[in-house]
Amino acid sequence: MHDDLSSDEFRGFHEAERLMNNHRSRARARERLSCTDFLSDDDVAAVHVENISRADRALMSAFDRAGRQLRGDTLYVDDPSQRLDVVPEFDHDYTGMAVPDGSDLAEAICREDGWVVDMEALREYDLVEDRRTTQRAMFLAHLGDMMNDGRARGFVLGRFGDSESAS
Repeated sequence: MHDDLSSDEFRGFHEAERLMNNHRSRARARERLSCTDFLSDDDVAAVHVENISRADRALMSAFDRAGRQLRGDTLYVDDPSQRLDVVPEFDHDYTGMAVPDGSDLAEAICREDGWVVDMEALREYDLVEDRRTTQRAMFLAHLGDMMNDGRARGFVLGRFGDSESAS
């Protein structure tokens, strides 16, 4: 038995855990922002999520494509699992979203008290497809562990009965 939980023996488990946590973060961002009208309003191009000053709420500001602030909203955090931490797939830095110089949005970013959601990236996010992709990736991560310790020697991917029948 190994005492080192970070050993290669658990590499697939740790990878699967990381994949699941990332999926949960994406799903949480989508779910929490759907509690506002920002997601359905096409005029909202970006949302600044100020989540540093208060642990019990996220103060949000919506911005249009020109970087002008449109309005604000507050999401209360009743449970730590509701916190809106940075999700790289939706963060403006990672998506390459343009931020107009001198705009309200640029000023909000300069304060460094939160992160900016690229609403186009969030609107394009497909929760069901993400769930399926994450599930497959987690399976493959676990499969590597099982093959390494001899619990699995081979596998066939596909649907049962999809194999070609011999004529």
